[in-house]
Amino acid sequence: MSNETQGLELRSLVKSSGELELSLATVSHPDPGPDEILVRVQASPINPSDLGLLLGPIDVAQAKMSGPADRPVTTAPIQPAFMRAMAARADESMPVGNEGAGEVIKAGADAQHLLGKTVAMLGGAMYAQYRLLKAADVLVLPAGATAADGASCFVNPLTALGMVETMKMEGHKALVHTAAASNLGQMLNKVCLKDGVDLVNIVRSAEQAKILKDIGAKYVVDSTAPDFMEELIKALAATGATLAFDAIGGGKLAGQILSGMEVAANMTAKTYSRYGSTTYKQVYIYGGLNTSATELNRSFGMSWGLGGWLLTPFLMKIGAEAGGKLRQRVLDELKTTFASHYSHEISLAEALNPEIMAGYNRRATGEKYLINPSKGLS
Repeated sequence: MSNETQGLELRSLVKSSGELELSLATVSHPDPGPDEILVRVQASPINPSDLGLLLGPIDVAQAKMSGPADRPVTTAPIQPAFMRAMAARADESMPVGNEGAGEVIKAGADAQHLLGKTVAMLGGAMYAQYRLLKAADVLVLPAGATAADGASCFVNPLTALGMVETMKMEGHKALVHTAAASNLGQMLNKVCLKDGVDLVNIVRSAEQAKILKDIGAKYVVDSTAPDFMEELIKALAATGATLAFDAIGGGKLAGQILSGMEVAANMTAKTYSRYGSTTYKQVYIYGGLNTSATELNRSFGMSWGLGGWLLTPFLMKIGAEAGGKLRQRVLDELKTTFASHYSHEISLAEALNPEIMAGYNRRATGEKYLINPSKGLS
């Protein structure tokens, strides 16, 4: 006999009338099938990759909240120019949250061994009290690890490892990373230090540079400094880095990195070529902290590439076996290399508060928000 479990789930709705609506919907979860489990979600991070679906292109300063404190509804206008990009999701209420962790409270016949375990999950709809999913799609956390410990063990750790694996697969020997003092950037530094990979870190302040130097980073350059290009070229020449992962996206930085790589490569060139260095240089844009156009001043020869990089296609490319090895490394180093630290823990309802939204939408270095779906709810 079925005994459905009801819980709240955060929903994001773009209305064709030009308005974003955030709300908490009551969702019923059936008993798990033979190979399924029902997880009580206890922790789910707000990653930059979640914000596009959660908030879309709204100006958070225009958001208005109404309704009771435990079931608020928040709305904000969307400018007509942005509605064209939102057309595919218009009038469809969408669940949010890429990853999370929690306790298995129900399990199907073939998954009874997971009952009571704390597991990490990836697959969307994690900003919710409960999540029904396949038993094969979770990672059982090591003994002593909490849901908060494991809540971020997919997106950032696998992205950091994926960057290093991409470097190896494509024949590069060192890396460049922008917005490098982020939670992900700090993980990437720890991976590179452990694996003996040279990493050039590009940050946007002296304070961010100190964060990385304090954890052992060797090459850190500040893009706001007057001698930025000179210092970048020195670091590129010292490391031989010809692959960059750019979280900024817009503006001049991707082009500046390619130009710096070209100058560094020409330092060791044996002959002059009017077509530039034959050393191949690649920048992958994987984020959009700057939403303006990407500007390229083509001063880097003809051997270069600019493209996009996302975690899920990368994992599909390397296959289940290789992906499994990366996941196992994350578990093995969950409390060291891949430890995440949170500055704020908020409830589902608090995630809809415009003042709190402004905080996590800043994506400020040192500030990372964790949603605890059971906080403040009966």
